[in-house]
Amino acid sequence: MKRLDYLKWDEYFMGIALLSAQRSKDPNTTVGACIVSDDNKILSVGYNGMPIGCSDDDFPWEREGCALDTKYVYVCHAEMNAILNYTGTNMKGSKLYVTLFPCNECTKALIQKGIREIVYMSDKYGDSDAVKAAKRMFDSSGITYRAYEPIHRDIILSL
Repeated sequence: MKRLDYLKWDEYFMGIALLSAQRSKDPNTTVGACIVSDDNKILSVGYNGMPIGCSDDDFPWEREGCALDTKYVYVCHAEMNAILNYTGTNMKGSKLYVTLFPCNECTKALIQKGIREIVYMSDKYGDSDAVKAAKRMFDSSGITYRAYEPIHRDIILSL
């Protein structure tokens, strides 16, 4: 008997990205990422958080104020963490599953590592200059990106 209700690859890998996001201590935005080889092997995962050795309790998580008093100059994004956590030698041709569309800075690193496709869950900052720049770079370099489309409606994957 053929089983028809199994998880498709997109659901599986986005689920891992969502689970990774739960490690984030950011009180406002949790993001997770999962990088997968072209033969559907997990290469690396990451979430948004402080760099190793920088305590989550000693650095700010604020969104407004003087730059040095906000999270933005300290936090390492999920995509960057996934790249930096990778212990292999080659990501060329891989795919990124991420819960939030990448910013322009992460996009540069994703392009340089040879990632060929981005599957994202949310594009809530799609009107920002950072995401517009990211999409322009992806388009220019031939990297495809698409919104995650759940197949099984009875499986709830959410941020």
